[in-house]
Amino acid sequence: MTIAESSMLVHELDKKVTVPKGVEVVLVPSALALQTVGLQLKHHRKFKLAAQNCYWRDSGPYTGEISAHMLRGLTQYVIVGHSERRHVFGEHDNDVRHKVQAVVRNQMQPILCVGETAQEKADGDTNFVLHDQVTSGLANVTSEELSRIVIAYEPVWAISNGVDFETRETPTPDQATRAAEYIRKQVEQLFGKKAADDVRILYGASVNQDNARGFITAKGVDGLLVGGASLKPDMFAAIVANAQSKRAEIVVK
Repeated sequence: MTIAESSMLVHELDKKVTVPKGVEVVLVPSALALQTVGLQLKHHRKFKLAAQNCYWRDSGPYTGEISAHMLRGLTQYVIVGHSERRHVFGEHDNDVRHKVQAVVRNQMQPILCVGETAQEKADGDTNFVLHDQVTSGLANVTSEELSRIVIAYEPVWAISNGVDFETRETPTPDQATRAAEYIRKQVEQLFGKKAADDVRILYGASVNQDNARGFITAKGVDGLLVGGASLKPDMFAAIVANAQSKRAEIVVK
């Protein structure tokens, strides 16, 4: 979206979305729209703000990059390691690890995205992928810092192109639960049971008004990362309404 389109969408969301008690709704506009949307959000405390990406070095000769340090004070969250960053732009686990650390270092909260491709799923490698992405992404993070990190399970094979989110194949809620449980198992091995119990895990891939409740109420899933459906205010309002039965975090990008 352009800056003007982003601003209008936020205006519509503000009118139509009712945020249940105990639920966070985080808006994630494009980088150019962050400041404009941020100023809109200052007029109320209904939504929080996140960036879609960042660079991990705080400063230096990296023309065109937006560092975590630049975002400090502007956003509360930053998405890190989204599947499109990994598979379209070639980001490796090392890049994701550095970005997680940069976001934490600059007093924001990373939303660490992990998930398998269609080929990895077909090969039975889902748990191997989750193991590698979780352990690498959380490397050098302390137990205290972990409490500020959110993990989003987004199976790459189920992610829509922004339009076909209502017809795309998605995991069942039980499959999402199994993935969340495996992620918590990795966190427990790294940081202990309490940390694993407390870490927030989102599901994100082709979420829509029809499947949102199934995922939001799935055991071990604490919230949703919403893509194309977030561009439709009425649909997104219905998705958020499903969170009232469970404390959750709904993320829009």
